[in-house]
Amino acid sequence: ILVDRLVLKADDATTTRIADSLETAYREGHGRCLVKMRGGEVLHFSERFERDGMEFTEPSPQMFMFNNPFGACPACEGFGRVAGIDEDLVIPDPEKSIRAGALAPFDSPQYQEIFRSFVLVAARYKLPIDVPYKELDKETKRIIWNGKDEYIGIHRFFEYVRSKFYRVHMRVLYARFRGYSRCPECEGYRIRKDALYVKVGGLHIGEVSEMTIGVARGFFDGLELTPTEQEVAGQILFEIQKRLKYLDEVGLDYLTLDRLTNTLSGGESQRINLAKSLGSSLIGSLYVLDEPTIGLHPRDNARLIRILKSLRDIGNTVLVVEHDPEMMKEADQIIDIGPFAGSHGGEVVYSGSFDGLMGSATLTGRYLSGREQIRVPEKRRKGSGKELVLVGASENNLKSVDVVFPLGMMVCVTGVSGSGKSTLVNSTLYAAMQRELGGWKEKVGRYRELKGMRHVYAVEMVDQSPLGRSTRSNAATYTKAFDGIRSLFAGTRQAKMMGFSPGHFSFNVPGGRCEACEGEGIQKIEMQFMADIELVCEECGGKRFRKEVLQVKYQGQSIYDVLEMSVSDAIAFFSDESSVADRLQPMEDVGLGYLRLGQSATTLSGGEAQRVKLAKFLSKKNSEPTVYFFDEPTTGLHFDDIAKLLRSFQELVDQGHTVIIIEHNLDVIKSADWVIDVGPEGGFGGGTIVAAGTPEQVAAVEASHTGRFLVPLLG
Repeated sequence: ILVDRLVLKADDATTTRIADSLETAYREGHGRCLVKMRGGEVLHFSERFERDGMEFTEPSPQMFMFNNPFGACPACEGFGRVAGIDEDLVIPDPEKSIRAGALAPFDSPQYQEIFRSFVLVAARYKLPIDVPYKELDKETKRIIWNGKDEYIGIHRFFEYVRSKFYRVHMRVLYARFRGYSRCPECEGYRIRKDALYVKVGGLHIGEVSEMTIGVARGFFDGLELTPTEQEVAGQILFEIQKRLKYLDEVGLDYLTLDRLTNTLSGGESQRINLAKSLGSSLIGSLYVLDEPTIGLHPRDNARLIRILKSLRDIGNTVLVVEHDPEMMKEADQIIDIGPFAGSHGGEVVYSGSFDGLMGSATLTGRYLSGREQIRVPEKRRKGSGKELVLVGASENNLKSVDVVFPLGMMVCVTGVSGSGKSTLVNSTLYAAMQRELGGWKEKVGRYRELKGMRHVYAVEMVDQSPLGRSTRSNAATYTKAFDGIRSLFAGTRQAKMMGFSPGHFSFNVPGGRCEACEGEGIQKIEMQFMADIELVCEECGGKRFRKEVLQVKYQGQSIYDVLEMSVSDAIAFFSDESSVADRLQPMEDVGLGYLRLGQSATTLSGGEAQRVKLAKFLSKKNSEPTVYFFDEPTTGLHFDDIAKLLRSFQELVDQGHTVIIIEHNLDVIKSADWVIDVGPEGGFGGGTIVAAGTPEQVAAVEASHTGRFLVPLLG
């Protein structure tokens, strides 16, 4: 369409005419127009957002958000993974090179032709095929999966397999490699493909999201902007740098920016919220932190304390619930609650300075001053002489490490936050052992071999997950102590006269329980759009049983009275009944003597739930060699509780079992028979075994951060 012919003149009328004509030309030409000059020269103009023959959508913040339908990859809907081919099955051993057979689908003679076509392409483009797959660069991996020239690639190979599904062996072949894989459309970056063409500092948003916080801070601090870019994005860059600085300073430099929040520990989540508060620069506020040192190595405590002091110094009040001695030492005011736990606590036993607490008679003061302490064992166990050997562990940041776990010992796995401890122990060793024993359906971290399983009969993970979801579940039912109690009540003369069986003294089944509240002692009233209201049951008055059942007494106490007793009181009350006392004693031993027998399991903290599980295992007296796993069991524990916990660990080991603990607490580490220190740093800087041996041997290794803090404790 010819819109206009004109002669250029330096006047307002010509300028207006050109503007109107261009507007018409863009509208009729769908964003494009041509200007033909006298002499034949043609100038092309476009108001479209395009480059290299590709047209893009005008960028907006939503375009870079995988949580927004506009920005999410349409193929995986922003999840980054799709049902298809599992990369871990296609490349079962990333330590192998391509030439050595890293590509499992092309191992068979039937598909050797495809493999040879890749070798030809690799020679043509000088691709490395003699280095481990995990060390290949992204471009080489992209060619392996997507193909190039005559090589069809893994994705198209499996498309061919799918097209032949009418053959049984093709369906079997596909099933061997089926699982969840990285989305081929967005390559796992979760956002729409055209957003990945927008780059800052040579990287797109997906590549930046893969960085750890420490690396990202260096990237943005070193980012150089032109004067025009500085004017547009200077303030945004400043805010990014400020937030990354705070995240780094609270000890989270090892976390990647795309780390899922549901995989963070409680301490990590709390420190992220702390960094957010620091970024807001509020003053005159009250900050309440519940054990922020959870998951922190002693090396990082000083940084956290420095940040909390900076919050105080700008005019805020910081209230911290904490057991860490270094945090207590730096506090301006300490309030000690006690003297003991549960019904034996609830009093302010000291309030004042740290020096004053050191001289006080409180339990905390006695441990801080050294009047009471967890002593270093006089000798280390030699173990059973047997061992588990994990070869080539390479999940996440682990660098193909070989680790020996001696059996018949208390083994402590240490290292700074993010060094790879949980990946090594929970995701790889524990999962691999469970798979060897059968019944494990979840993912197992990458490793080459696990030796020594013939020496292990069972594996138990003693974690901090809730004992049960029902409000009727409690510590007495979990440890089976309640079975003995019900039998004793059913054996009384009064119960026999009424025809009551042990089932009548259970609030879990109909018979003796109050049916109005179904044995819960409370009734829930649903408020639709508001939170439910819980009221004490009018029928039983919160006592959970029928009146006739409550009339039955054992040594003057009803079943309700017994459930209201603390564990310590119940042990004394049932001292002549081994079926009950023997089940409850381990709970006293692990420091839970203050719990009420009938206290709902849903009200227990994670640490309390973990110790109830430990008590259950202690009461079993299992003679078969078992490996028990604990992940930071000292979370939320006082010095005195840690001393009790250690005695329980020692008892398990004395029974012939093995205890493997992930821990930062130095009292636990110094008490271990064997220490495996992972590191030296977090994230990409970790994943190697820095030291392994007795605490004394680890303390002698200069590169070990854990060893450095052990030295003064070992004398």
